[in-house]
Amino acid sequence: MPQGEQTVASLDDEDDDDDISVWPFLVGTGLTLAILLVLLGFVGWLHPMGDSIAVGRGPAVAAVLVLAIAASMLGMRYAAFWSILFALVAGAPVVVASLLPGPSGGLLVYQKNMRFDNAQLAALAADIRKTDPVALTLQEVSQPNLALLDALSDRFPHQQVCNTGRRGAVAVASRLPPVPGAVLCAPGLAAMQVLTSDSQGQTPVWIVSTHLEWPWPYTQQDHVAELLPVLADLEGAVVLGGDFNMVRWARSVRQMAAAARVTPAGPSSGTFLGFSPLMRLPIDHVLSPGGGRLDLRPALGSDHYGLLANLAL
Repeated sequence: MPQGEQTVASLDDEDDDDDISVWPFLVGTGLTLAILLVLLGFVGWLHPMGDSIAVGRGPAVAAVLVLAIAASMLGMRYAAFWSILFALVAGAPVVVASLLPGPSGGLLVYQKNMRFDNAQLAALAADIRKTDPVALTLQEVSQPNLALLDALSDRFPHQQVCNTGRRGAVAVASRLPPVPGAVLCAPGLAAMQVLTSDSQGQTPVWIVSTHLEWPWPYTQQDHVAELLPVLADLEGAVVLGGDFNMVRWARSVRQMAAAARVTPAGPSSGTFLGFSPLMRLPIDHVLSPGGGRLDLRPALGSDHYGLLANLAL
C-alpha cells in the first residue's frame, strides 16, 4: 500500500476509536445525573424542592435503568449492577403505589377537582348518581360550580362548603347522617363528621376535602404545616380526599397521612391532564384508615379525572 493511503487509513481508525471512547463518558455522565435526580427527590425533609423533584421519580428511575443497561453493554458492569440495584430500591414505592390496589371496604367516596369553569356539570352529576357514593370530596367549587351541589341536594343533603383557600372553595357532601355541630373549615380544607352504620352500630367518620397549594417554588410546604395540627385534632376515623398537587410518595402527602392516621387507597393513577394527556400526574388521592381501592372516573369538563374510592375503615 502506498505511504499516503496508509496515513489516511490510520487517521480513520483513530477517528473510529474516538467515537467509541466517547460513549462510556456520555453514558456514565447521564447515569450519574439520573441517579442524582432520583436522590434529590428524597430530600423533601431538608428542602421542599425535594418534593417537587419527587414528582418525576418514576421517569428518573426509568432513565437510570435504561442507562445502566447501556453501561453494561459498554463493559461498565460494576456501575451497571449498582445502578440497577439502586433503581429497584428507589423505584419500589412508585411501582407499589401505581400497581397495587388496596382492600375494598364498602364505603364509597367520589373525589373530584371540578375545575372552576366546568361546562359539563350535568354529565358530572349523572356520573356521581350512577356510581352512587355515600360522600363527595370536591375542589375548585366556584360560584357556578355550586349548581352541582344544588342539583345533587336530594341525594346528598348534608353539605359543607368552605371558601377558605386561594385555589377556590372546597366542599364535602354526604347522604350519611351528620354529627351535630361537627363541621370545620381550614385553609384549603373542608370537613364534616358523619355516622356510618355496620354490624357494630354507628361509627363517626370525618369526611375531609382538601386542595393543597402548588409545591416548591410555591407555598405547599407552609400550607401543609398549617393543616397538620388540624388533621391531628380530628378525633376518630378520617377519610381524606383531595387534589394534593403532589404524588403520594412525597413527604408532604406522607406527613398529612400520618397526621390523619390514614393510608392511601390504590392504585395511584395519573389524574391531572393539565400539561398533556400523555403526561398525566398522579396528584389526586383518597386516604382512609384501612386504605382502599380506586377507580378512575371520566374528566367530565375538568382537567382532572375523578376517583371513585371503595374504602376500608
